[in-house]
Amino acid sequence: MEKEYIKNYNSEKGNCSTVIIGKNASITGKVIMGHNEDDEKCIVQTHLVPRIKHEEGEVIYFADGKAVIPQVSETYAYYWSEVRTVGGISFADCFVNEWGVAVATNSCRPSKDSTGSHTDNPDAYGIGYGLRRLVAERAKNAREGVAVLAELVEKFGYFSSRSYQVADKDEAWVVQIPKGYNIVAKKVADDEIYYIPNWFTIHNIDFDDKDQYYCSPNIISHAIENGWYTPDKEGDFSDFDFAKAYQEGDLKFSSIIRSRNAWRLLKNVELDLDYIKPFSMKADRKYSSEDVKKVLRCHYEGTTDDETDGYRRNPHRCDFTSICNDNTIESVIIEFNEDINLTRMLRAATRPCTTPYVPWYPVALTRIPNGYEFLPVSPSQASHFSVDKSEFKYDPTKSWWIMRTINYFTEFDYKGTHEKIHTSISNIESEWEIEKIGVENAYKTLKNIDISAAKEMLTAYTCAQAEKATDWAKDMIVELGEEKIKKNCEEWK
Repeated sequence: MEKEYIKNYNSEKGNCSTVIIGKNASITGKVIMGHNEDDEKCIVQTHLVPRIKHEEGEVIYFADGKAVIPQVSETYAYYWSEVRTVGGISFADCFVNEWGVAVATNSCRPSKDSTGSHTDNPDAYGIGYGLRRLVAERAKNAREGVAVLAELVEKFGYFSSRSYQVADKDEAWVVQIPKGYNIVAKKVADDEIYYIPNWFTIHNIDFDDKDQYYCSPNIISHAIENGWYTPDKEGDFSDFDFAKAYQEGDLKFSSIIRSRNAWRLLKNVELDLDYIKPFSMKADRKYSSEDVKKVLRCHYEGTTDDETDGYRRNPHRCDFTSICNDNTIESVIIEFNEDINLTRMLRAATRPCTTPYVPWYPVALTRIPNGYEFLPVSPSQASHFSVDKSEFKYDPTKSWWIMRTINYFTEFDYKGTHEKIHTSISNIESEWEIEKIGVENAYKTLKNIDISAAKEMLTAYTCAQAEKATDWAKDMIVELGEEKIKKNCEEWK
């Protein structure tokens, strides 16, 4: 029965996943956040955007929305991972700003909408893409990020349905926004772990606990007025369930399966498919980035949901949409640090099962590694919603396309390529973990003498490793090709 149900949902693609480890549940003593960005027919480049002072009366607007937003006097610098596609994409980019605040999001479409729309509705509401960038430009910590989101949504209205994860070294907040003018936010407890696929996960709200929750003033009255919620007892809203009130329709089955398998890995629990999906769970041990990698690389191997038949079937071509899937275009894990310059981002270009997590220090960066940015910042911002088709021509000077070639090789023969790739990835990632202590100790020594030189050292290291990853991919392409030729020759004898 379950199998037949899944086959009815085999068209579900493009499903992001986010993992958060609270600081007391982390081996680092600081928050860890991981995210898979899943989108179709996209390319990815990276940027560094500087601090910018703005004139009084200046405004900002974005091509996908109608809101005209007053600009602040100064916007903060940030690292920007830009997802580009023909026609533009509003809800894919990842940011880490100079204060060590990171933003990533998950679709929670569809949500209920008083206009009756069942899709994104930019004609009714003012802002979409701009939210994440404005958090990066305006927030010094995650809590301020929540305030930025609330102010903008409550004033201009939001035309999609998403969960924003906003994190810094000490706190991680989940901000869930249905179409309209309301938001609800909940802090991931310090001793908890969190996973979200693509649905609203905030249920009951403690309206008196301002330290752990935020909700828009009209969130309950709006639901009551539209018939989405009726309190059991008049005037008593303790039974209000945000997700139940605002989520539209049935949950995607692919999200249910992804959630089940994420919690298998994180907590070794078996969730019933009808179980109300948890917001978070208490940690019973300390977690590391290696635990997050296992989730973000997961294809359900060795479980009842594994359809790969020992990789004789490509895990990205199964009825189940796995956490790492055919539309995963970037995967990042952010290890926050007390020293924001030591905030370390582990970045896998395209699918993390076939490319390594490369160490970057995004806050300390003074330049982008060679091959990872193919348009400067200003032209990229101006053309984000008017991308030229020529950008999608294969270009071996761009790291994105070199990494993508590894994906293409696995499409021809996942079983015959994955073992070599996985072994090589394990080796190179182990080397980076060994180097980490020495690199960061060198930074700590140098920063007491010259902080600029210390940041330049982290920049040089990031660039060297990013370029090493590109070289790794080039070598892997040759090795896989030569190995396939050898196998073919043996078969033809």
